Amino acid sequence: MGIYTKTGDKGKTSLFDNTRVSKDDIRVESYGTVDELVSFLGLAKNYVDCQEIYNIIQGIQNKLFTVSAHLATEDDSKIRYRIVEEDIQFLEDTIDRYTEKLDDVTGFIIPGSGKGSGYMHVCRTICRRAERRIVTLESQAKVDPLLIKYINRLSDLIYALARYLEEEEIDVSYRE
Repeated sequence: MGIYTKTGDKGKTSLFDNTRVSKDDIRVESYGTVDELVSFLGLAKNYVDCQEIYNIIQGIQNKLFTVSAHLATEDDSKIRYRIVEEDIQFLEDTIDRYTEKLDDVTGFIIPGSGKGSGYMHVCRTICRRAERRIVTLESQAKVDPLLIKYINRLSDLIYALARYLEEEEIDVSYRE
């Protein structure tokens, strides 16, 4: 069997529950942006020298498939796995652990003094875009509030990890 189906040749795609929608539907945009985040996290983890952070990223990638499944399904009864409060607690505990290792997380820095931190900052911006897309979807359809909370907390974790991975923190210099 080939990987092409030709069913999308006219600009339509199928959701997980077989509902057909336009490829530019906000639901498709939402899970597509999460998919982009999963892919960039896959790239980023290969530029991280810390095995613990590598494992954290890989776990997040896996959890994002649960997020995508929710976003790609209109019929909530078809959802097998769910984001739960423990998933969010894991993110918060990990944020706390890594921000405690930093001197100061306030103020703006120039992102990416190393490859690992640079890719993580790209992941952070994609995650924030995914959150915006999910919020737009939520204005039009039912979205589990834990998904929004998870993605919001995830962007904070990615930021904390990116800051931790900076080889050198370069402060933004405002000049007139």
